[in-house]
Amino acid sequence: MSDFFSMENIVELTQSYRAFGPIIGFLLPFFEAFLPFLPLFVFVFANATAYGLWVGFLLSWSGSVVGAYAVFLVIRKYGRARFMNFMTRHEKVQKLIHWVERNGFGPLFLLLCLPFTPSALVNLVAGLSNIRKHYYLLTVMAGKFVMVFTISYVGYDLRALFTQPIRTAIVILVIVLLYIIGKILEKRLHKKVEADFRLASEERKKRQP
Repeated sequence: MSDFFSMENIVELTQSYRAFGPIIGFLLPFFEAFLPFLPLFVFVFANATAYGLWVGFLLSWSGSVVGAYAVFLVIRKYGRARFMNFMTRHEKVQKLIHWVERNGFGPLFLLLCLPFTPSALVNLVAGLSNIRKHYYLLTVMAGKFVMVFTISYVGYDLRALFTQPIRTAIVILVIVLLYIIGKILEKRLHKKVEADFRLASEERKKRQP
């Protein structure tokens, strides 16, 4: 088992990945937007390791942005169709839609910046909301830029992770912190969504005759 995680074996796996060509580096982050159970973190890390910091970053960032925006456009076009009604009627989704429309760029940007937040849910809710298309595209481009570059910077120098234990410890610490921050942000945003939705419901009741 230890031989599998040796430096030589991992470098060999990286070269095998690179042999598929850059198109695979674009397609894997693209498909992750449609299949959120796929590990985007791993794909970005692999691209940076195989193609270097900048090329790997561009492949991951462009694939992730195009995929996220494609999901947004599909939901925007078909989200109110009959087969999607079960999603739009869900109370939690309704609350998120209302909150996105009320708060706009900032919270969406923060959610997309963090690698462990549910970006698939963000794309879904944004598509169901009334947010403008070009506005969301800019938000996705900015948020994914921060998230993908952070992971790419961590993963581009694979050899240093084995030969520089202090750097490796810092990398692990950063990953753990990003995960914790993402979960804390999710909980706080959920509370804000609940509060905003409750306030809006009370205001609607007051306006009713």
